[in-house]
Amino acid sequence: MKQWSPSYPLAFLIALIAVMPVAVLVILAADSPQLFDTRNLEILTNTISLMLFTAAGAVVIGVPLALLTAYVRLPWAKFWLVLLAAPLAIPSYIGAFTLYAAFGPGGEIQTLTGITTPSFDGLFGSSVVMALYTYPFVMLTVRASLLSLDASLVNAARTLGMSLFSSLWSVVLPRITNGIAAGALLAAMYALSDFGTPAILGLDTFTRMIYVEYNSFGLSQAAMLSLQLLVIVGLILFIESRVKGTRERPGKALTLWPGKLRTSLMLLASMPVVLLAIVLPLAVFGLWLWREGAGDFELTYAWNSAYAALFAAIASVLFALPVAQAAIHGRFGRLMERVSFLGFGVPGIVMGTALVYVGLQFSMLYQTLTLLVLAYVMRFLPLAVGAVRSTSERLDPSLVKAARLLGASRKEAFRRITLPLSVRGIVAGSALVFLEVMRELPATLILSPLDFETLATYLWRVYEAGYFGQAAIPGLLLVVISALALAIMFYGERWNQTDALEEEPSVS
Repeated sequence: MKQWSPSYPLAFLIALIAVMPVAVLVILAADSPQLFDTRNLEILTNTISLMLFTAAGAVVIGVPLALLTAYVRLPWAKFWLVLLAAPLAIPSYIGAFTLYAAFGPGGEIQTLTGITTPSFDGLFGSSVVMALYTYPFVMLTVRASLLSLDASLVNAARTLGMSLFSSLWSVVLPRITNGIAAGALLAAMYALSDFGTPAILGLDTFTRMIYVEYNSFGLSQAAMLSLQLLVIVGLILFIESRVKGTRERPGKALTLWPGKLRTSLMLLASMPVVLLAIVLPLAVFGLWLWREGAGDFELTYAWNSAYAALFAAIASVLFALPVAQAAIHGRFGRLMERVSFLGFGVPGIVMGTALVYVGLQFSMLYQTLTLLVLAYVMRFLPLAVGAVRSTSERLDPSLVKAARLLGASRKEAFRRITLPLSVRGIVAGSALVFLEVMRELPATLILSPLDFETLATYLWRVYEAGYFGQAAIPGLLLVVISALALAIMFYGERWNQTDALEEEPSVS
């Protein structure tokens, strides 16, 4: 039987903090005048529709691109993989903002070319934007599944006379359905929790209406809407937990060598996605920067973002250390880790609504940086826990045992052996938290102190005021910061020996 770990009490306390937002929402919702009305039905319909269309669009785009990057021998394969995964490096609200400004009557495209284009708004616009920025979830999960498959079955099917398309459809597709489902559920979760895209494009979803109710001082109704949203989030998380990874005996991955013309046509077919998701937003920001310059942007906004993100990263790592150690030491610790992950499934707008009530009850916290940092920690703690735990689990336990045998206490063994050897995971986890906090919009809008403007909130204020040209610098800064997050993600995969950028061995 394993000893009771000293990290358990701290992990239990952190788990209680993670549960707090849900408990607060239940208390607030008790004062709501009604549980459900016809307006809620419209909001529910819009939210479910956006979730389904996003998942479907992500699958339609992501699966062919996964086949392309996994099986086709492309020139500069690493470049194409990074380019096609790059929409992960752009917050969806930036894509929504620039596409909204570029298309439609009076948009940037009409201004420059005189060509009238359809508007990007409502359910259609939101679904297109969300699919463009979530398809990498499907592409990367399906690609990982494809690379784990043994190509011998496909080769056997081809030998028996099946065409390449038929063999992919009949042999490969049934074996990657779990990977497709996992990626689609991630896209659906993102669509449920996103605030910026439906808010900018005028679609009444739960996240947008929670913000509207909060601004109209309807905190109890905002809490009721938040709980209804959490029910859907919980259902998606449950379905995701039931999806199992592909398990079969590993073998040599399939490699296709199409001619130059076919390869060029396949890459050309993927370009509309790259143009809409990456090139167009950067071009719009570049146009605004050239046309209007810096506007009234101040470097203070970037400093505020970095300042809050740094505190959140440090606090998240300090919280993550006992949770990760507890998870390694036993079943109770793993349970506490699961509970602490609750915050990552709570949308930022919901987290902000719950913590506003906490701030109202404790006036010393209301509209302070402390409360804002607490929201960040509760939202992104799982990123730090995952990075720290994955590093700590690979440590040789005999090193700690040897230290204990030589007379070191638990505390000293942790300080002199476990902690130094976990530095890589600590740095990776804190960097991911830092970069995610820099992008966070809804929680910052609700909880930020007075006159505390960040890059994300400044971008939102510019949108609300209609001064689109002034969004260039904060938008470009957020894209660069998000690109760093993507680079860290890929580098982290290399640390874990699951480097998605590594080239597959060729067929001999």
